[in-house]
Amino acid sequence: MSTLIQDLKAQAGIFESDADQVHGLLAEFPNPGALLHAAEAVREEGYRHFDTHSPFPIHGMDEAMGLGNASAVGVLTFFGGITGCVVAYLLQWWTAAVDYPLNISGKPFFAVEPSVPIMFELTILFAAFGAVAGMFALNGLPRPYNPLFYSDRFKGATDDRFFLHIAASDDEFDVEDSAAMLQRLGAHHLELVKDDGTVDA
Repeated sequence: MSTLIQDLKAQAGIFESDADQVHGLLAEFPNPGALLHAAEAVREEGYRHFDTHSPFPIHGMDEAMGLGNASAVGVLTFFGGITGCVVAYLLQWWTAAVDYPLNISGKPFFAVEPSVPIMFELTILFAAFGAVAGMFALNGLPRPYNPLFYSDRFKGATDDRFFLHIAASDDEFDVEDSAAMLQRLGAHHLELVKDDGTVDA
């Protein structure tokens, strides 16, 4: 069960540290092309818990990382809308036909036609809730803390630097082997990031 939870967190970009408080390896690459090539190679080596960081989107990075382009947000939005429609229908039926029935000119206690506006409104409302909640959950937000913030060089990820992070939670992770692979791929700076606030270059 813990492996399943760890994999679900990893899909949201939340990587756990190992028993020695090692969070992972942070490799800096000289340009977007080198980072794209490195992401492809890391995935082909069998790594699954890794992420890339750059100051702008890099075309083809999703494919290089094996992410695909399917998102579960649409599914969550759909089920949120269905839930809203059903809740509106049941609420109006319960109120009009069961909880407080009124005989008005012999008309039925409940009819679908006058209920459509409320069903429509709650469908839209719950779909919006599903979309926003799904987006936050799948992005792993809110997340004000990340051990990568301990790296001074990582601040450049929002300016002019390109990073690849391999998490220690990956089954293929080994400090020496992973570092050697990243250097072969063209990383010009490597840091071992720990969850205790230290960074070893």
